[in-house]
Amino acid sequence: MLQYLTQQRSDLTIDKLRSLIDAKKRKIGAGYLTEQGALFLVAADLGISFDQKKSPVQIADLYIGAKDVTLYGRILTIYSPREFAKRESVETITNRTLVIYDGQSTIKLRLWNDMVRLPDQMGLQPGDLVKISKGYVKSGLDGKPFVNVGMDCQLEKTDEAPFEIPLLDKMTRTIDSIDSPIENVVLEGYVESNPRMIDYRDSRGGMSKSLQLDLYNEDRTKSFRTIIWNVSETRLPRVFRIGSKIRLIGVRIKPGNPQYGSGEFEIHGDEGTIASTLNEEADIEAMSLRIISIGSGTEEDRLITLGLLADRKVVSIIVDKALVPNNLISGSLIECVPSRILGTSLTLTMNDSYVRLLEDSTSFPSAVDCQTKINEIVPSNVPYIIEAIVLQNPNTTQVTTRNNETIEMTDTLIGDDSGEIRLIGWRDLGSGIKSLSLGDRVRIIGVIATSGLQGSPEVTLKPFSSVTRINSKI
Repeated sequence: MLQYLTQQRSDLTIDKLRSLIDAKKRKIGAGYLTEQGALFLVAADLGISFDQKKSPVQIADLYIGAKDVTLYGRILTIYSPREFAKRESVETITNRTLVIYDGQSTIKLRLWNDMVRLPDQMGLQPGDLVKISKGYVKSGLDGKPFVNVGMDCQLEKTDEAPFEIPLLDKMTRTIDSIDSPIENVVLEGYVESNPRMIDYRDSRGGMSKSLQLDLYNEDRTKSFRTIIWNVSETRLPRVFRIGSKIRLIGVRIKPGNPQYGSGEFEIHGDEGTIASTLNEEADIEAMSLRIISIGSGTEEDRLITLGLLADRKVVSIIVDKALVPNNLISGSLIECVPSRILGTSLTLTMNDSYVRLLEDSTSFPSAVDCQTKINEIVPSNVPYIIEAIVLQNPNTTQVTTRNNETIEMTDTLIGDDSGEIRLIGWRDLGSGIKSLSLGDRVRIIGVIATSGLQGSPEVTLKPFSSVTRINSKI
């Protein structure tokens, strides 16, 4: 805006305009004007109107208050519609956010009411070139500009722009290129830790899911903690294995938390982020596995189990209860086609999966073949199978969480001929420990190891875990 004014009057300089801005703010009084607001008044005093300025066509040219904007850009991310209740009535309004780029900058488009259906009707995808006409630039709650796209505006797909806007591939960065915080990035990297879905409570108090993993460079010498908040499974690939090369569209780089990883930077996404694999098969083939633990159910009427593959890798399985054969028990050998593979987690749904029992085969490994000695346990996300003896009577205590929630924790000490380790069960999962007695020999399937308060490993029961008493007290 300053540059535009200097172009209209040869006697104006940037420094002179800033002096006029400061004088205007002093005259009006503190607390009433931003520098940009004062600039509008200064321009009026000089007889110059910003309405005379030709509509900008590049994102970097935009300023808050610009009207009748014509803008070109490529789609980066498309968010789902959101509904809001008006304060003064029970009426709801709907909006939707798109992020576009032009190679140098990015900006949000805010679509309202009937306009929110346009991206679906037009079949817009990341990388598509669009033109916005008659837009209006407003200030968001974060003070950053966004383009308001209302009923008087036009959003259309186009094949050309007045300047070159690079394709999405040209905007893609690698892990090695991360050297500062930045928003709206397209990033490629390799999955070397087990991707995991974590339930959490969002800012509105509702339950949501996050996808968490570590993303590595090609040489596997550098990695960053990566979290996609409020993740939608529809924006994730069907196959997401350890070792996959993936692309994340619409993430931001922020300073890292030293408590996690290197602490240098972290990668954060949200419900608008799209993840895709670049070196995986599109179809999922049938696989055989042995069920080694049948855990608890979920609110979505699904069963959580553990399975053992032919190569002795342990996988967790979330399966629709309607798919579960009536005679399925721990130890059953099955064949299945998952609807989704996320690291070492399989999802089987009624729509696109099947499960059938196979005749047992002694050549296929069982839980007994995959037990781990206690002294070999290290913190990881890989479920362990342990055979041990209960060395202490179970103890139950009430624990207050960071959110001031009081929950129950049950623990005991177990041991084998290699060492001892603490076994923990939170909330209802503690019932599997409460039934144990001193001296019981038990087989524990599907515990996750973490670092305890003293730095030594401890194992925790999960919804897919099972605790079985092998024989009576010793």
